[in-house]
Amino acid sequence: MKIPSLTQLKKELSYLNEKELIALVADLSKFSRDNKSYLFFKLNEKDQPQLYVEMVQEELEIGFQTARGDHSYYAKKSAQKLRRKMNKLLKLSKVKTDQIEVLLFFCEKLKEYGFLRHRNQVLDNIYQMQLAKAVKLISGLHEDLQFDYEGRVEELTI
Repeated sequence: MKIPSLTQLKKELSYLNEKELIALVADLSKFSRDNKSYLFFKLNEKDQPQLYVEMVQEELEIGFQTARGDHSYYAKKSAQKLRRKMNKLLKLSKVKTDQIEVLLFFCEKLKEYGFLRHRNQVLDNIYQMQLAKAVKLISGLHEDLQFDYEGRVEELTI
């Protein structure tokens, strides 16, 4: 079975009426938690623009609180797991400032919870890569916004 292109899907969707579209979107949200999360954030982002950042930060905070950071092996595995979760959640928002907030939050928590004290190469690489992603996103913002984030990035730079 060959999957149709996005343009073909858009063309077919244009033929559907409102009730059929609502039913189709509802069915799509039942297939995966990611679809449901994406739909939830898209429907609520106009009313509550900070909802996405708050929910992601809350979920990551819970992950950091339950993570084992007492040994470098467990700290490494926990950080990798949290990074996978964060990357999955980052796909739900296309807003650059939201993505920067989440990336900087992740780096701050890695530092705060003592994951970097182990001097593990993998942990250091995870930290540096996420910080580099944030810096790259910041460089694409307006100069005023760049200035706002520079202080936080300087604090995180080792």
